[in-house]
Amino acid sequence: MNAPQALWNLQAQGRARRLTRAASALGPQLRGKRLDTAAAVQLLSAVIESGDRVCLEGNNQKQADFLARSLTQLDPAQVHDLHMVQSVVALPEHLDLFELGIASKLDFSFSGPQSARLAQMVSKGQIQIGAIHTYLELFGRYFVDLTPQVSLVCAQSADAQGNL
Repeated sequence: MNAPQALWNLQAQGRARRLTRAASALGPQLRGKRLDTAAAVQLLSAVIESGDRVCLEGNNQKQADFLARSLTQLDPAQVHDLHMVQSVVALPEHLDLFELGIASKLDFSFSGPQSARLAQMVSKGQIQIGAIHTYLELFGRYFVDLTPQVSLVCAQSADAQGNL
């Protein structure tokens, strides 16, 4: 009997598939690693798949507000059941993702001003909590068992090669 061949490069295949979809969907709008902000939702729709683990981070979580707003504009019929992993749940949009049916599970460290709303949504069954982590534990688990398929990272500046 022949044993099935092990697929050792599933992550690389998935990344290549997503990049191909992005290039196809955005065409000339995508210039290397640069894209106009107006096409952000189109890019997210092309690369995020239902059920993905998505990391949303910024060096100050409030700086990731553009990314969070863009995520809320996804079509929940196309993209749903995301597993969000993020250090801080600070913005209303972070929880809007769950009310809209785009995300269903959350791993995080701190919720601050959104804690009351988060508690209400958990009690209504609108959010499944994976775990509430310390920052160091969460950041470490990004490389072990909470590795995202898509990472959305906000920074103050970047160069043309994508270095933040």
